Amino acid sequence: MNNNILFFAPVFKDLIWGGDKLAKEYGYPIPSSTTGECWEISAHPHGDCTCITGDYKGKKLSELWLEHPELFTTGQSKSNATGEFPLLLKVIDAKDNLSVQVHPTDEYARDHENGASGKTECWYVLDCEPDSELIAGHNAHSREEINRLIDEGRTCELIRTVKVNPGDCLFIKAGTVHSIKGGVMLLELQQNSDITYRIYDYDRIRDGKKRELHTEKAKATINVEGDDCKAVSTPDTPGTHKIASCKYFDEYRINVAGTETFEAGDTFATFFVTEGEGAADGISIKKGDSFLLTAGQAPLTLTGNMTIIAATPGREA
Repeated sequence: MNNNILFFAPVFKDLIWGGDKLAKEYGYPIPSSTTGECWEISAHPHGDCTCITGDYKGKKLSELWLEHPELFTTGQSKSNATGEFPLLLKVIDAKDNLSVQVHPTDEYARDHENGASGKTECWYVLDCEPDSELIAGHNAHSREEINRLIDEGRTCELIRTVKVNPGDCLFIKAGTVHSIKGGVMLLELQQNSDITYRIYDYDRIRDGKKRELHTEKAKATINVEGDDCKAVSTPDTPGTHKIASCKYFDEYRINVAGTETFEAGDTFATFFVTEGEGAADGISIKKGDSFLLTAGQAPLTLTGNMTIIAATPGREA
């Protein structure tokens, strides 16, 4: 039994802006035609994935993290396997626009959200309609201007938009005003957090009332300097290419055309197959599959014709 590669049952989220492309694209057993998110690899209490293979079948990822730290870090870094599982990997299907929002920093979340983590994230565009855009960043020049534009409902003047294409990558630092627009499907790698402060939500009704906004917390959280968020086209040539890096995670695009290897070293790694099919150390994988490679393994051998997005936790996570 191979316990080096772990597969998990995903957790689906029914959301007002969701659609059905998770079923159409990946064959996922979605619960509704408004399924907005698939939490692929998560140990968060709001969506704790269950292992479905090997000796750990039936165990929650959070349980494995606490009971088997050797699966996630080895050697000199073994003492770092404390606290919570550091990453959350999800696929987002935005049939409609998400709210204009912001996520808190670690410092703000610790002080105002019962010690929770903040949320820095990275988007990899899986699919989108022609001329699609994402919201990333703002146009204000001061905290006072940010507050005024929000208070006066002038969100369209506050936000910046970025045109995107499949294969583009955007790094969204905590404190960045952002939103995913309708018609975009993306893979989101993020800190293990589920804290969102809505700034504007198109006056949508859920359960007979408008969804809650969190304008005061948002105004306190937004990075005044703004962030020069750009959509970066990722390489499509064979090999492993680092596409994002920060203290929380490193992210890679692996283009397999025959054989490639990936070495995570003394930590774990997550993988999501965006296109094609093949094998990981002889285990068949295909588009839409995700898995976790445990720590301290020999380089993972990937064979076939496929594109994979891989991630490892940052050394300071």
